[in-house]
Amino acid sequence: MEYRQLGASGLNVPVLSFGTGTFGGGNAFFKAWGTTQVDEATRMVNLCLDAGLTLFDTADVYSQGLSEEILGQALTGLRDKVLISSKATFKMGTGPNDYGSSRFHLIKSCEDSLRRLKTDHIDIYHMHGFDGNTPVEETLSALNNLVQSGKVRYIACSNFSGWHLMKSLSVSERYGWSKYIAHQAHYSLLSREFEWELMPLALDQRVGTIVWSPLSAGRLGGKYRRNQPLPSDSRIAQGGGEGPVVPPKFLYGIVDALDEVAAETGKTVAQVALNWVLQRPTVCNVVIGARNEEQLTQNLGAVGWNLSIDQVKKLDTASNREPIYPYWHQRKNPTLNPLPDLYRERL
Repeated sequence: MEYRQLGASGLNVPVLSFGTGTFGGGNAFFKAWGTTQVDEATRMVNLCLDAGLTLFDTADVYSQGLSEEILGQALTGLRDKVLISSKATFKMGTGPNDYGSSRFHLIKSCEDSLRRLKTDHIDIYHMHGFDGNTPVEETLSALNNLVQSGKVRYIACSNFSGWHLMKSLSVSERYGWSKYIAHQAHYSLLSREFEWELMPLALDQRVGTIVWSPLSAGRLGGKYRRNQPLPSDSRIAQGGGEGPVVPPKFLYGIVDALDEVAAETGKTVAQVALNWVLQRPTVCNVVIGARNEEQLTQNLGAVGWNLSIDQVKKLDTASNREPIYPYWHQRKNPTLNPLPDLYRERL
């Protein structure tokens, strides 16, 4: 397993992490993701460790804490061998302070997560989304206190806009507080909007990217086929999809390109799609999910090899979308908006 430095921190992480949103299935939405219970979760954890995958990602809101509980049990006796990533911000109750990134909610959320995970610290603690009702200073002060207390090792964010992240970094720098070292973001061959602003920001500010939904909720996993009905056992068919509707013509153009590259490499469609993401600038880690051990084993095969430049270009061409303003205008002036040559070649 390859390890990469996470942003501007000194923390090294495996390029793959295991996302445990499939653990529990505590409500209709997360049941569509998966219903993994403790015994199978334990076997999956061991499969990951055998492959060198040592980072496990969860969130308090996944099945309202059940994912964290199952992960905590599956990691019994293994805490010193793994890294744990969890998240807070979204609604965890019916009270007026049971959501958001206030000091009140974050401290309680962190302590609740620690209890469910059966650990005394969280290695990477994400704000699951930006809270526009709470002052950024309050959020970052609370997070800095959690770091200083030893309950959290590093802080990160998820699903932020560019200005959300830049303002947060500025506030942390102003007060000498812990900074977000990573941004967990939605990114795949089907969803490349991350490249328009968030990737250049991450390059400039040395913020590592942790990618969620690299297979676009299973659309790029090999089951979606042109002129065939939506797989009945898919996450989307069962109500667990996220994001806007994808035009079929665009989706199947990418699937066709994936099929071609898969045939050239002898890899599966899912492995090719994951490997493409792993080669993108700023990407330090890709979160893989799996409903069962077979899917997990297949996804673990996305590492240890690389697509060729020509194969990457083929996938880039199939997945290219014209950006919105001002990004289309900025692309006309690459000398004023420099990016690494490898990235600029692949736009």
